[in-house]
Amino acid sequence: MPPWGAALALLLAAAALLLLLVPRLRCPWKRAVGARSGIQNHEEQADKRGSTDQFGCRREPLPGGRSLICKPSALAQCLLRALRRSAALEPGQRSWLSWLSGPHLQTFCHFLLPVRAGPELAREYLQLADDGLVALDWVIGPCARGRQVTNAGALPAVLLVIPNAWGRLTRNVLGLCLLALERGYYPVIFHRRGHHGCPLVSPRLQPFGDPSDLKEAVTYIRFRHPAAPLFAVSEGSGSALLLSYLGECGSSSYMTGAACISPVLRCREWFETGLPWPYERGFLLHQKIALSRYATALEDTVDTSKLFRSRSLREFEETLFCHTKNFPISWDTYWDLNDPLRDVDEAAVPVLCICSADDPVSGPPDRSLPAELFQSNPYFFLLLSRHGGHCGFLRQEPLPAWSHEVILESFKALTEFFRMEERMKGLSRRRTSFLGGRRRWGALQKREVSPSCNMEETFSWKRSYTR
Repeated sequence: MPPWGAALALLLAAAALLLLLVPRLRCPWKRAVGARSGIQNHEEQADKRGSTDQFGCRREPLPGGRSLICKPSALAQCLLRALRRSAALEPGQRSWLSWLSGPHLQTFCHFLLPVRAGPELAREYLQLADDGLVALDWVIGPCARGRQVTNAGALPAVLLVIPNAWGRLTRNVLGLCLLALERGYYPVIFHRRGHHGCPLVSPRLQPFGDPSDLKEAVTYIRFRHPAAPLFAVSEGSGSALLLSYLGECGSSSYMTGAACISPVLRCREWFETGLPWPYERGFLLHQKIALSRYATALEDTVDTSKLFRSRSLREFEETLFCHTKNFPISWDTYWDLNDPLRDVDEAAVPVLCICSADDPVSGPPDRSLPAELFQSNPYFFLLLSRHGGHCGFLRQEPLPAWSHEVILESFKALTEFFRMEERMKGLSRRRTSFLGGRRRWGALQKREVSPSCNMEETFSWKRSYTR
């Protein structure tokens, strides 16, 4: 581990130890978005304030005290059946970590502890249109003996994994890749400019919710695997990038399904309110250390002295992307361009969001989750758990996080649902052509299919589960 990594690990470990020793001590620390001061259990806060009442009308119970919040539809029923059969949600699978100290230790273990056996990665650099570089880490091993197949008789599905916005590759991301490889997927990890060893060859970083680089990466993945289904999973603050991409691309996203683990949805409010100080300082320190190697290259565009003196994530983000020397913009304009929900109505891919009520980073669900998004949009599903921390959802070793199991099972349900829909539509088209041929067979033989008919066949599957 490099020296800066060791320093970061020691800082976060010390903060974790402090939280363990005084879990109920009232301290003047800043909390997550909209939360009160003091270290209290988020579940108790929810009980006192009735924070989950806003989801009551669309709440479907799941095993283990969890629930699914969504708009009723055919796909929602299919997903609900799959989740109710999931062994990962069965009671008794909670980790001893959740009993010991609740969400904080789960969160710290997720960010600090390495996976016991990391995957074998094959890195590929992709040069972008503006000559910038992003990195793609293809997971090539180790291959388990009992490796399953995602699509019988078809190519393995590609799983695009997007880490958090700070560029840290966590144990859960690597664990998800290993589990997906075992289940027959071909995982690939997307790294932004300057993140996780990807060189910063131009003095431009990727803003919080700008999906332009991800678009080029997805186009390249489709070029390499044109016939394989494509799924995507994002972690924490990295969900802003995935949701921005799905909103901007709409039905042209090339994706079959997506999932967000502990997503940050109200990003501007999240930056402005701030995080609890151990997380705020840890994430801020990680970004400063990562960008310190590019300080000289960034001097022409950014006030680096002010950047590295930043005392909050908002100040760091504002200095890096708003107060630039070439093209400064206001904080309001920045979020008009980077809010991950700015085009959410255009998203045309089913998205499963897995969140916990005791998330110490994103905040309590009544303040951090837009209830109307899941109650009115048929493409968004919220799996809400009472425990799990931020991106934790840990179980006893060597079991993977239960969120990983649920995501892959939901993708399998999506695949089966779409296959059945296409089969039913195929039978309906053949029946219609047979009946029509008895009356005007000659006319149908001479008529060519118009482009509009092809478009209708391509996109009519949407109506099958949004009714």
